[in-house]
Amino acid sequence: MSRYLFSSESVTEGHPDKICDQISDAILDALLTQDASSRVAAEVVVNTGMVIVTGEITTKAQVNFTRLVREKIREIGYTDADNGFSADSCSVFLALDEQSPDISQGVSLAQEARQNEDDLFDRVGAGDQGLMFGFACTETPELMPLPISLAHRLTRQLALVRKNGTLSYLKPDGKAQVTVEYERTGGIDRPVRIHTILISTQHTATIGEIADNEAVQARIREDLWTHVVGPAFGDIAIQPDAQTRLLVNPTGKFVIGGPQGDAGLTGRKIIVDTYGGYARHGGGAFSGKDPTKVDRSAAYAARYVAKNIVAAELADRCEVQVAYAIGVARPLSVLVETFGTGRVSDEALMLLVREHFDLRPAAIIRDFELCQLPARRGGRFYQEVAAYGHLGRPDLDLPWERTDKAAILQQAIQTAAV
Repeated sequence: MSRYLFSSESVTEGHPDKICDQISDAILDALLTQDASSRVAAEVVVNTGMVIVTGEITTKAQVNFTRLVREKIREIGYTDADNGFSADSCSVFLALDEQSPDISQGVSLAQEARQNEDDLFDRVGAGDQGLMFGFACTETPELMPLPISLAHRLTRQLALVRKNGTLSYLKPDGKAQVTVEYERTGGIDRPVRIHTILISTQHTATIGEIADNEAVQARIREDLWTHVVGPAFGDIAIQPDAQTRLLVNPTGKFVIGGPQGDAGLTGRKIIVDTYGGYARHGGGAFSGKDPTKVDRSAAYAARYVAKNIVAAELADRCEVQVAYAIGVARPLSVLVETFGTGRVSDEALMLLVREHFDLRPAAIIRDFELCQLPARRGGRFYQEVAAYGHLGRPDLDLPWERTDKAAILQQAIQTAAV
């Protein structure tokens, strides 16, 4: 038996990088709502008093991008120009081009379709080359690793108490990090305790009549333990104990934050967006990309495959890798790894995946309705996952989080064993 520590972080919606992700996905939502065939690669940069929107967009939709940017910033909570960044005072610069025709021809008509036009779903090629990973495990009800699940709980609760006025002195920028102690017995890893909780949260310089910085930090620490940590851990089996460390604003204070404190960029929080470093990552970001970009859609599909395998109780941990070539519809490779926790061999699971999951881009888009969901959900879909994780979101009805194939996989294994 051995023990080790593993940490994952999350950031709030007011973090500079997350502002960019949310604006990028708000643009995607708006374009797909009007034109489901829009091709979008929207990148955003923020800094003190400034937003730059750039990238490649091909669409029939008509969108006022400047107004959309300001509305999203206001929704996040940046409304005070004295903080160096606000919805009404920031400058918004647009630098958008159309998608390259060289990319478009491979996406619109895949290599397989150029050779054989019989299959409709061979007609859409991958929007780029690349490799994507999906993962699931039994550590939480949503089948996500415990450290990232807890880190997201903390940042969501941090935003909630800011917005509902419980802790009105909080500002939009913030981070959380959770360190979990694991025990390894007989090759099986199991979380056993919470080792450290770290929260860094932007705040006003004073709290009511409290002006002394040490007193301000003491008040913040007490309030966060009561109103953030307690609710975030309330319904899980592993609770903070007397030895759990709570670190709050370790630099001493966090008054200057958001884009005034640090520039932000779309796609710079890919580990926060996925599994908190617990599983491998192919390197591609999600936000601002339409579903033909397999960086996004295939990563969702790989999560769907891994989650259904774990939900079917065929493994306690499952990682799925898929790889694509630009302009080619069918994956170049598919790999299933269960880290010795599988009830059947990884080879048997790979055969199941090939039989029951269609991982061509057009099939993923069809099965998850990735181009239609923004319109069906009132123009808000992708921006909802742009903060607090794209995966393992019990608060949202995400098609790639469903376990509707678990029973099918169980039945297939039982039939094969007869």
